[in-house]
Amino acid sequence: MASKKETKNKNVHEVEVKINGEAWQQALDKAFNDKKKDAKVDGFRKGKVPKDVYIKKFGIESLFLPAADIVLQDAYDKAMKDKDLVPVIQPDVNLKSIDDKKVEFSFKIITKPEVNIKKYKGLNIKPEKVKVTKEEIEHELSHVLEKYTELVTKDGKVESGDIAIIDFEGFKDGEAFEGGKGENYSLEIGSNTFIPGFEDQVIGMKPGEEKDINLTFPEDYGVDDLKGAPVVFKVKVNEVKQKQARELDEDFFEDLGLEGVDTKEKLEKEIENSIKAQKEMDSENKYVDNILETVGKNVEVDIPEQMVAEEVDRLMHRFEEQMKMQGISLDVYYQFTKSTEADLRNQLEKEGYQNVLYRLMLEEIMTLEKIEVTMKEAEQEADKLAEKYNMKKEEFLAQFGSIDMIKYDLEMRKTIETLKELNK
Repeated sequence: MASKKETKNKNVHEVEVKINGEAWQQALDKAFNDKKKDAKVDGFRKGKVPKDVYIKKFGIESLFLPAADIVLQDAYDKAMKDKDLVPVIQPDVNLKSIDDKKVEFSFKIITKPEVNIKKYKGLNIKPEKVKVTKEEIEHELSHVLEKYTELVTKDGKVESGDIAIIDFEGFKDGEAFEGGKGENYSLEIGSNTFIPGFEDQVIGMKPGEEKDINLTFPEDYGVDDLKGAPVVFKVKVNEVKQKQARELDEDFFEDLGLEGVDTKEKLEKEIENSIKAQKEMDSENKYVDNILETVGKNVEVDIPEQMVAEEVDRLMHRFEEQMKMQGISLDVYYQFTKSTEADLRNQLEKEGYQNVLYRLMLEEIMTLEKIEVTMKEAEQEADKLAEKYNMKKEEFLAQFGSIDMIKYDLEMRKTIETLKELNK
């Protein structure tokens, strides 16, 4: 039997389900049959203990939770069927009561909220026109030249901008500290790679010269033992190198390795095209954001907080994966940013709400505009993406989620394209 309670948000449904009678007794029997396989009772072989003996020794209460797990899915299906509800996120489940006669569950089910869009057509939003200036081309060209700069050994003193190849070891109170030692380390003077003052004191040293550098670690340094601590670095300069600009000659273009680019003019054109492509992509993203933001201001919807919380969970997981790719755990991130998990969740709250709002908004527009994607189109898209990532289709779908997710992604993209057409 299922009963429903009203909540403040009409899209949050409390549904109670009771499983009793024969269904509950069968679940208890199945739980006993599973339990007795490993039950050890004197006088009986494993798996052969009678039910009454098992209950006398372990108590019928030991069967309650396993039996509740057995009937949970049926209880959930009953809640969905009896109340004709379609959840948009995983429901919360609460075990209300349980004994040898019955089990009672309470499901908190979130259904899709009603979305009312006052206006989404004729907003007259246009993308920004893209232009590449001569200064931008020259700036990027200087970066290309810097990337291919040659390092040439020099005999003189270390100067700002030079690369000093150094050995160093740090000492605190006369004891070497962990992480404070390096050999043949290439230090670019002026890069501010080391703590403040270190690079300044290397300036003027010559190859072969040794020197003690006295410094104090910053108060906000990431290692507690070194915060604000006075230390001594024993430094030896092994070699000094200076950057030598490359000429735009045949050797340079050969090193560059861009097909068909063998003159300064062709390189500048390549750079211009690259800058333009990036600007066009940025402009397109900003254009779509402007449309979504404007339409979003014309939407009336009561979004359940549970939907936002689930989206924040997804964003948290994505952020954690991004940190892992940089070799940083969340614990280390919290330590260096002096923040907590709660702080990060609060930072992502606005983005989470916006993502849910836009998703609901686009789904409503998709319905209003009768936008459809066939399974054939979804399969073709899956084939294309699998080929792009050099994966088997089944392997790609296993990682992406499912063909239904491909279909949904295509629906959202079609809806955005329709929105662009409706607002030119």
